Amino acid sequence: MVSKKIFLIAVLCLRFAAMHAQDTTAFQHNTLLANALKWTLQQCIDYAKQHNIQLNNLRLTAQSSEQDLMQSRATKLPNLNGNVSQSLTRGKVLDSNGVSFSAHTGVTGNYSVNSGMVLYNGNYLNNDIKQKGLVVQSSNLNIIQSINDITLQITQAFLNILLAKENIVYLQDLVTTSKAQVVQQQQLFNAGSIARKDLVSFQAQAATDQYNLVLAQNTLRQNTLTLKQLLQLPVDTVFVANVPDSLTAEKMYPALDQAVNTALQNRPEIKNGKLVVDISELDLEKARAGLLPTLSANGALSTGYTNGFGPYFRQLDNNFFQQVGLTLSIPIFNKRVNRTAIEKSKIEIAQNEYNLEYAKTLLSQEVEQAYINVQNAESQYDASVVTLASAQESYRITNEELKLGAVNSVELLVQKNLYIQALESYVQAKYNTVLYIKIYEFYMGIPVTL
Repeated sequence: MVSKKIFLIAVLCLRFAAMHAQDTTAFQHNTLLANALKWTLQQCIDYAKQHNIQLNNLRLTAQSSEQDLMQSRATKLPNLNGNVSQSLTRGKVLDSNGVSFSAHTGVTGNYSVNSGMVLYNGNYLNNDIKQKGLVVQSSNLNIIQSINDITLQITQAFLNILLAKENIVYLQDLVTTSKAQVVQQQQLFNAGSIARKDLVSFQAQAATDQYNLVLAQNTLRQNTLTLKQLLQLPVDTVFVANVPDSLTAEKMYPALDQAVNTALQNRPEIKNGKLVVDISELDLEKARAGLLPTLSANGALSTGYTNGFGPYFRQLDNNFFQQVGLTLSIPIFNKRVNRTAIEKSKIEIAQNEYNLEYAKTLLSQEVEQAYINVQNAESQYDASVVTLASAQESYRITNEELKLGAVNSVELLVQKNLYIQALESYVQAKYNTVLYIKIYEFYMGIPVTL
């Protein structure tokens, strides 16, 4: 008996410790949430623009393109190279009498400076400079396009968080109402006014509401994790989305043809497609330059000395050599290398033109789909507003009738479930409408704001 009592006391102590630890953990978690920075949508977007790894890699690619441009510009300048050589030789030489050989050590020095530059090469260098400049522009457009993609992803994830938060608020109210109804029905059951099955029905509904609340809370955690991953935040970062003061789904938006025309003129993927065509056309011009002569100028200064042939500086003066010249290189036959490069450049231009047309078609379809999504979402939202108002009023009336005994518990629970369904449909339609309007406007270059 003593050992059994000790065992029971130990179990109770362990359970109390576990409950205390859970309470402490929950308190610490709630404290962290209370002290955490509340992120607005704009702060999320700004953070991603600055810290996103893919964006920063694209920025490095743009910097590399700028270095290529600077190198291309420098190729029009003359080069300048200096050479210094010093050598020591030892061998036998015939003496001045021509009779015998004697050992001799010789020291020789040669010094030269040479320079050269291209005067004409079929405009290859100028076209290369233009091409490298277009590549820099294309790299910057890639950054903008990636920012656009990340912005839409963050916007959708942020709105999903707000949707989950609003669901939680509504479900918490339902749980509170369900618990109050259970207490009320328990009192009626104790007084013998209702059957046990009616009480059990309310208890089951309260359990279902609590379960739906837990699901909504888990959805909020998952949506928060998704946004943290998009922002590439550290695992230990406590993230709390700031709920805007008001969020309306009713807004005027531009007509479809206006949105398509604006997108085709301003979207970075279309501008980038045009640049790719221009870049490939410059490839063709550079390939054609391979068929033309190349004229270059060169010059050199050199001198040297050898010991035993006079004073050092006099030898440098006597051996001073100057050279200036022109070189003309004429391509005659190079195994069809240039001709192949020209034909392949033409093919590349045609491919990039097709890619540009496909990008325009795809963008037009995306804008049209976004327009249809807005219209459908607005229709669903308008319908959900009417349905929610009707279901809410029916649920209120049934509650009053239940107090008067005019309806039974089954009818009340049916009306409650209809109200819950209408409420969920309304919240979902509201955020879908906001999201689709933001996406549609974003195609026109309108910044995303909440």
